[in-house]
Amino acid sequence: MNPIVPPASPGPDARPVDVAFVRQEARLHYRQSLTPATRDSVGLDLCACLETEEALIPAGARLRVPTGISVQPRVPGVAGFVYSRSGLGACEGLVVAQGVGVIDPDYTGEIFVFLLNTSGEERRIKNGDRIAQLVFQPCVRPLWREVAALAPTDRGSGGFGHTGR
Repeated sequence: MNPIVPPASPGPDARPVDVAFVRQEARLHYRQSLTPATRDSVGLDLCACLETEEALIPAGARLRVPTGISVQPRVPGVAGFVYSRSGLGACEGLVVAQGVGVIDPDYTGEIFVFLLNTSGEERRIKNGDRIAQLVFQPCVRPLWREVAALAPTDRGSGGFGHTGR
């Protein structure tokens, strides 16, 4: 039996993020996942908030899965990133279809996750299943400036494989 691990304190780098339940049934799915799974967990597990008890994803197909929540970081320069859950991807072949999803700080609608079934078999997800994880990260918004050429570097313009294996 695993011992209960108390969550770590938010720490000095914590940033407030508001969460709204846009589907009331989502409250049941997130009852525990708004608390980190372990002391050092950084992601919020996103849960499937389906209109039916389960959904099938054929081999090679994608499915748009509602999560029932919306989020809003309360400080500038922080955005949400939706990543695949490692076990779901490695064991079941279900990954975030576009690789990583970006939740811009000014997007306040429901979060949807497009799952891609990379396995050779049909996969099933159930209402409340943890399907992805949401991680908040600081982002740098660049001040773009046009130049005639970039400053020289040791690597230069060498492309894929240029630095060796």
